[in-house]
Amino acid sequence: MSQVEREAMDVDVVIVGAGPAGLSAAIRLKQLDPDLMVVVLEKGSEVGAHILSGAVLDTSGLDRLIPDWKEKGAPVSVPVRRDEFYMLGSGGGLRIPNFLMPPLMSNHGKYIVSMANLCRWLAEQAEGMGVEIYPGMACSELLYREDGSVRGVVAGEFGKNADGTPGPAYEPGMELNGKYVFLSEGARGSLSKQAIAKFGLDRDADFPKFGLGMKEIWEVRPEKHREGTVTHTMGWPLGWKTGGGSFIYHLENNQVYIGLIVDLSYRNPHLYPYMEFQRLKHHPMIAELLEGGKRIAYGARVVTKGGYQSIPRSAFPGGALLGCAAGLVNLPRIKGNHNAMLSGIAAAEAAVAAIRAGRAGDTLEDYDAELRAGPVGRDLRPVRNVAPMNGRWGTLAGLALGGFDMWFQTIFKFSPFGTLKHGKSDAAATGKAADWPRIDYPRPDGKLSFDRLTNVSFSATNHEESQPCHLKLADPDIPIRVNLPEYDEPAQRYCPAGVYEVLREEGQEPRFVINFQNCVHCKTCDIKDPSQNITWTVPQGGDGPNYGNM
Repeated sequence: MSQVEREAMDVDVVIVGAGPAGLSAAIRLKQLDPDLMVVVLEKGSEVGAHILSGAVLDTSGLDRLIPDWKEKGAPVSVPVRRDEFYMLGSGGGLRIPNFLMPPLMSNHGKYIVSMANLCRWLAEQAEGMGVEIYPGMACSELLYREDGSVRGVVAGEFGKNADGTPGPAYEPGMELNGKYVFLSEGARGSLSKQAIAKFGLDRDADFPKFGLGMKEIWEVRPEKHREGTVTHTMGWPLGWKTGGGSFIYHLENNQVYIGLIVDLSYRNPHLYPYMEFQRLKHHPMIAELLEGGKRIAYGARVVTKGGYQSIPRSAFPGGALLGCAAGLVNLPRIKGNHNAMLSGIAAAEAAVAAIRAGRAGDTLEDYDAELRAGPVGRDLRPVRNVAPMNGRWGTLAGLALGGFDMWFQTIFKFSPFGTLKHGKSDAAATGKAADWPRIDYPRPDGKLSFDRLTNVSFSATNHEESQPCHLKLADPDIPIRVNLPEYDEPAQRYCPAGVYEVLREEGQEPRFVINFQNCVHCKTCDIKDPSQNITWTVPQGGDGPNYGNM
């Protein structure tokens, strides 16, 4: 427990993160008991500033939370009108007929949305019900009761010097204490990671697995725009041994979301995910769409892809993991927002029942059970083998076997494969540099493809430079002593924001440099570093990207 003197505030439920899971939990708490005091703490400068998602929305979570969302003006207005899936080669593509795809893969009845804007709308609904939402309040520390249960968080600490000591304008932040604390920080949240480790929540779970999702918003020429069209691709440029694929979604106002997800289980340490994304846009099919248009935004975020077998115990003494903090993305559907919302609803219902029974600080076992047996578990179980199949046998074989497995479960309600294991973490999957060929990437042309630092400027990310670096090295010597000779220091390439550099100056030893000002809070470094030497922590509140309608 921190020894700093802080003001304290006691509420019923503290929620960390104003994403779809946290806001759904806040709204459901108030629906069930308007007298509850509910506080949501958001590290972004405003709600939605750190939200990045594809996104094609399955509205099942929203339907359950706010059935009359259409009448209330939710920013969900572009229905999917055309659903396409392509296997790409370097010069062309083969469209897979929709009837071959398992029914659960269909996007019929779904909507193309900006999750950042939807979260802003959800925040308005929550505040209208009396929820207190505080943006710009990064939560830097978990607080514990004497019995070891979580009692609250430290939020809003500002003004530290670069060495971590209090500066002249230091503000120690506040202690926000609750009967229960919900962690809805998204994938690989810093407090969620601490809670998982402290309470051994992953003891019976498989390895968590992740993909790096990179996304741009383009404004294309009107004659090329097809509102409501959803296109997914796999194959080129990643090939058939590296997992991942692209998405192209046509929303309103001649805008298109285009992105690439690269599975972080890739083995070749020379692979450069950002440049794979830039190369994707030069494929003839995609270049024809983008030519004459302009890129107007860029961002990146990791996506959970471990699936059902990787979900940790999601309730712990005093709190719960919600949404992507628990890893609830349906990988083949590339959807998790509906499960995030459903998890928030389930956590709220369990907490209200506990509070009504006079409980506080215990483990919400009903929530964990509902997560696995309820609609979230039913969504994730039929696709649980897709990621392990891709990891074991490559994307092409994984596509065939995964498709067969999903069809089989659709018809017979069980899998002939049982439940496959992932085998190793994404960090451990990284091979040695000497065993893999270097990859020659073409120089960005400044029209369809862009250098990394120029693109980062389109994320509007910003960090106060005088604060401590929020990217912590367990051993500052490892990047040069171990990672450089063994893995050609892959941090230079896996970071989609150019945070990490190896500087080689004449007559001097190489130096590892962390440009934390560039960070877009994707968390890739915390996951993919082969030595597991980097820990992502929160910078001071409000710092980071400022996404508009991502």
